[in-house]
Amino acid sequence: MKSPLKAWRSSLVVRVTGTIVALSIILIWLLGSALFSRVSSGIFDEKLKLSLLDAQSTARNTQIQLSYSKYQDKAALTLVFDDILALPPKTYENSAKEIAVFSFSNIDKKFKFDGTSNLMNPKSIPESFRKVTRTTTTTQWERTNLLYLDGKTEPAIVVGHDLSISGVGKYEFYVLFSLSQQEKTMNLILNYLLLAGVVLTLLIGLTTYFVMRRLIAPIQDAARVAEELTKGNLDLRMEFQGEDEIASLGYSFNEMAVSLQQQISRLENLSKLQQRFVSDVSHELRTPLTTIRMASQVIFATRDTFEPTVARSAELLISQIERFESLLTDLLEVSRFDAQAAVMEIEETDLVALVKETIDYVHPSQDRIINLQTSNSTILADVDPRRIKRIIRNLVSNAIDHRENKNIDIRIAETENEVSVGVRDYGSGFNYTDRKMLFERFWRADSSRARSTGGTGLGLSIALEDAKLHQGEIEVWGERGKGAHFVLTIPKFSGGSIETRPISAQL
Repeated sequence: MKSPLKAWRSSLVVRVTGTIVALSIILIWLLGSALFSRVSSGIFDEKLKLSLLDAQSTARNTQIQLSYSKYQDKAALTLVFDDILALPPKTYENSAKEIAVFSFSNIDKKFKFDGTSNLMNPKSIPESFRKVTRTTTTTQWERTNLLYLDGKTEPAIVVGHDLSISGVGKYEFYVLFSLSQQEKTMNLILNYLLLAGVVLTLLIGLTTYFVMRRLIAPIQDAARVAEELTKGNLDLRMEFQGEDEIASLGYSFNEMAVSLQQQISRLENLSKLQQRFVSDVSHELRTPLTTIRMASQVIFATRDTFEPTVARSAELLISQIERFESLLTDLLEVSRFDAQAAVMEIEETDLVALVKETIDYVHPSQDRIINLQTSNSTILADVDPRRIKRIIRNLVSNAIDHRENKNIDIRIAETENEVSVGVRDYGSGFNYTDRKMLFERFWRADSSRARSTGGTGLGLSIALEDAKLHQGEIEVWGERGKGAHFVLTIPKFSGGSIETRPISAQL
């Protein structure tokens, strides 16, 4: 079973369905939040309106009752306040209210009648709200929690007034209204909204999934057919019905497959003719070239008896024959790669000794400009020494051709399973556009210089093919005016693969 992350990456149905479901959840949440906010605000506002009216009515009645008691003694006032606080226990949540009375600080102690109804905790009224009530003459309200001495707690609204008794002083008068019924109503609405949101999200997700499965089926069929086409099964075609856009896609895809099959067949025939031509010409030129080389060597051996101009011509002749022979050898190697007929002769080889031997072969007099660095004096690997030597020879020759009178650094490093050889020059370098063409056959960054130094444009292409035969690779870094860095990395053991790179081409 695929993991969610892998399913997300590999399935368009999962991505589209997941995206739509996510957007639906966000939209439903926003709409539900707005609706719940409006409904809850409406319920609270209505409760607040009724509570304020009720509290004002209660305050007026209480003030009238106290006004008639202004000439009574303490005992009589005590009975009045007890009557004010003697509210019956609530029977209906929507009509539940509590009352609290507190004396102002300047009232004589014998006229302090602080108290609450139904064992309500005085802390139900915040001290900050009491301070506001004492300093203003208008009705004040605030949301709070209704606390009882038995530990019960309910959300509530507290409305504050001040009352006065002539000749006695002022009192804080608070009416608290429970919001528990409104809270239950809002919780019920919230639960219904959540349930509706979940059901709607599931319906949207399922609908999207089945519609996408229906729409994506022809695309999956096209992907399957395309995959088979890449494997060489050029006779496979898409199946489609109807005349809609999907059918039009299937028809166009099948037409493309037919055209592709015809083009590939023509290119295969042309490629076979080209490969055969190169191979035949290369082999046919071998015999006359051998004869010409033998004759030129005889002439070259007796050049001292010729006039200076004739002797120089003999030297040019032998050098151009050697170049022509090198070109034929490269063409034959390319034809073997194209025919997939290249043969590996694997043997355990000391790469350090192989690199040193190659440096001496390329140009013995260049030893003074080449700096060789190696992590060990001996590095063994299972390779075809002829092909690895050819890779190193091509890389070193390329560095010498482009070094512009600057030194060349060659570094050899290894890990447990890999070995790398890096060739770094500090010459002309190349730009990003040239980098894409470095390993193309017959491509040369500077054709005039390449011709003067004998380059054919096949060296790097053959080097890359040789590296691939070893399950290796050639990494490249270069910058115009700062030189280039070519790094060959191959497995130490035959049949292995590259997991790490001892040398990085990036600097």
